[in-house]
Amino acid sequence: MQDGVTHSPVRQALAGSQMLLVAFGALVLMPLITGLDPNVALFTAGLGTLLFHLVTGGQIPIFLASSFAFIAPILAAKTRFGLAETLGGLVAAGLLYIFLSGLVRMRGTGFIHRLLPPVVIGPVIMVIGLSLAPVAVHMASGRAGDGSAVLVPYDTAILIAMASLAVTIGAAVWAKGLFRLIPILFGVLTGYALSAVAGIIDYSPIAQAPWFAVPDFVAPAFSWSAILFMVPVAIAPAIEHIGDILAIGNVTGRNYLQKPGLHRTLLGDGLATSSAALLGGPPNTTYSEVTGAVMLTRNFNPRVMIWAALIAVVLAFVGKFGTALQSIPVPVMGGILCLLFGSIAVVGLNTLIRHQVDLSEARNLVIVGVTLVFGIGGMVLGQMEGIALCAVVAIALNLVLPGDREAWEKAIHEHQTD
Repeated sequence: MQDGVTHSPVRQALAGSQMLLVAFGALVLMPLITGLDPNVALFTAGLGTLLFHLVTGGQIPIFLASSFAFIAPILAAKTRFGLAETLGGLVAAGLLYIFLSGLVRMRGTGFIHRLLPPVVIGPVIMVIGLSLAPVAVHMASGRAGDGSAVLVPYDTAILIAMASLAVTIGAAVWAKGLFRLIPILFGVLTGYALSAVAGIIDYSPIAQAPWFAVPDFVAPAFSWSAILFMVPVAIAPAIEHIGDILAIGNVTGRNYLQKPGLHRTLLGDGLATSSAALLGGPPNTTYSEVTGAVMLTRNFNPRVMIWAALIAVVLAFVGKFGTALQSIPVPVMGGILCLLFGSIAVVGLNTLIRHQVDLSEARNLVIVGVTLVFGIGGMVLGQMEGIALCAVVAIALNLVLPGDREAWEKAIHEHQTD
């Protein structure tokens, strides 16, 4: 398996299962946190990845699965609108990607850089991570994600959560090779084993579940309130998508923004997200963990990701598998999420640092400061709140506030001419 050449279908399938394993931890955590069906999430991740490769001509070794950016909005929207209307809002969020795809095809990528510079992207990504911090702490303490109910006694929960967190950190920092790419899996296995010893796992649903079962698909319902609530949330993962396409291009030595083109990759992501929501699954995004696995294995063959998608679809119909995933106690997930949600916030912070955003400049200070407080504080204006509101506010402030954009415009021009 040298430099992406994997000819045998058997070897491609094995490599695909390896890629799915890398993506698996984050893939299933998202539906487990938000109360969606993990089997549906597996099915829609596979379906979304296949749609992406169909739209992009199977040119990019990339895998799509559950997006963490939507966790807080989904939790809030389910309480406010119910599951069906929340899914309708997610369908509309996917349509925003498709709209952006059309704009990119007509006008190029320059307007995206001008509309969403680092001073906008950075704090919005930070809000995604920091706004989820209470969810992680509640779950690590043995409570439901919203803190409404105690599911596991605190003393037992915190021990399991910290052990899961410690193993995840250890694997992420000290593990070698492919093992370093699956720290979540190590954390889950450790936490599950400790939970079994503590006697807090109910195995009866697993025993009663059939081996073969059609995933519990849910149809969406549409309301303007849920749509207006959810659509702005898609701005942040759309930017994350561009970063991931650049990253995989750096790994393989190809410019995917030109061929197949950013308009095609955004279209594929949008179709994947909308199709997932139409079936009751979480919205999809490109997975940076899989990009890391591609870099490590030097396996650049996009067919490997198609095999990973097909395996995910098959696993979605194994009833006992999904039921076993749902039996993972909340402290296990809570401990791991203390790291994952913090890592998202650090990505946003790194965006500001890497692009040398001067926070002593009043304009930048205002954009970052207001965005963080609106997002983390849960400000509500009309139908928008939290991540959706802070994304819109950050964009509006960037467009309205006076300031010297020459340096950023020059950086855009240099990037496009490289």
